[in-house]
Amino acid sequence: MAYTEDQVMEFLREVNDPELGINLVDLGLIREVEVADQSVIVTYTLTTPACPMNEYIDSEVVATLKEHMPEIETVTPKLVWEPLWNPSMMSEDAKLELGFF
Repeated sequence: MAYTEDQVMEFLREVNDPELGINLVDLGLIREVEVADQSVIVTYTLTTPACPMNEYIDSEVVATLKEHMPEIETVTPKLVWEPLWNPSMMSEDAKLELGFF
């Protein structure tokens, strides 16, 4: 089955930031999803470079996508720092939940 980037983004809504309890998509942490043949690359960032959760998030991204996409051979999380994350990247729901309104 060929998956779309939108489908992968929906699957990634199951992966929550462990400190904030909000999914990575709504937090605006997912930068890009590349789906090709039997592999997926998920480019993401964290709320701060000091965040120690990258290994946890890597493993959750891999586990979640392999659960939903069992025929995919490789899931590669890729952490980037440019551009730096800021609260304007969050969805309206995430902003509301975190009290940005």
